[in-house]
Amino acid sequence: MTQLNPFSLSGKHILVTGASSGIGRDVAIWLSKQGAVITLVARDVERLKASLDLLEGMGHTVEVVDFLDGTDISQWLKSVASLSSPFDGLVHAAGVQMPMPIRATSLSHWEKIMSTNVTSGFSLIKAFRQKGVCNPDSSIVLISSVMAQAGEPALLGYCASKGAVESMVRAAAVELAREGIRVNAIAPGIVQTELVDTLQSLVGADSMKAIEQRHPLGFGKTEDVAYAANYLLSPAARWVTGTAMVVDGGYLA
Repeated sequence: MTQLNPFSLSGKHILVTGASSGIGRDVAIWLSKQGAVITLVARDVERLKASLDLLEGMGHTVEVVDFLDGTDISQWLKSVASLSSPFDGLVHAAGVQMPMPIRATSLSHWEKIMSTNVTSGFSLIKAFRQKGVCNPDSSIVLISSVMAQAGEPALLGYCASKGAVESMVRAAAVELAREGIRVNAIAPGIVQTELVDTLQSLVGADSMKAIEQRHPLGFGKTEDVAYAANYLLSPAARWVTGTAMVVDGGYLA
């Protein structure tokens, strides 16, 4: 029997990383409006508390975690689930862009991008699938980018990292399907956040205008990504796994 509202997240426990700003914060806000209980994760406790104040509903919590400190997060996530309740979903929105021309890209710069955008996602997937951490029919959503399939100057590391994210999603989806876990990505075009300002400062206003014109519907907004996450986390997407949902205003077209 089809449920009355398959897009509902009422009572679902969702973990959102990168929740202190940008896409992560607005995803968390939207999901809370849909009835989800949110665990907000980031490195900056004050900005996390600011995000918490913007959520609707009750029972939300914050967790301060640095995915780059080399610690295995499996035990941490298991303890969070045991103290509250197992998770129904995960949105991994934490990431960096760090534009840099190839000639100026150091190995440490490259490795930081890969650690932040790829290794953190692997660590979360591994931790999330542990017994007692997630409920049956749960959903993992990683934030990718159209840069997994297209290129822009000064974004070599970012493009490579997002390509790796989408490959990881496909492999994890196949392996975790038998455990009742769906794994997908959202691939946004350029969304209006503080990262856009950083990119413009590097490439210049004229180049930024040219990039915007390659989005037939213009630059996106954070809520465009939030709506896609809502779908992928909900029962409406019960037959969707291993894919990257493109939300790009027509950029790749």
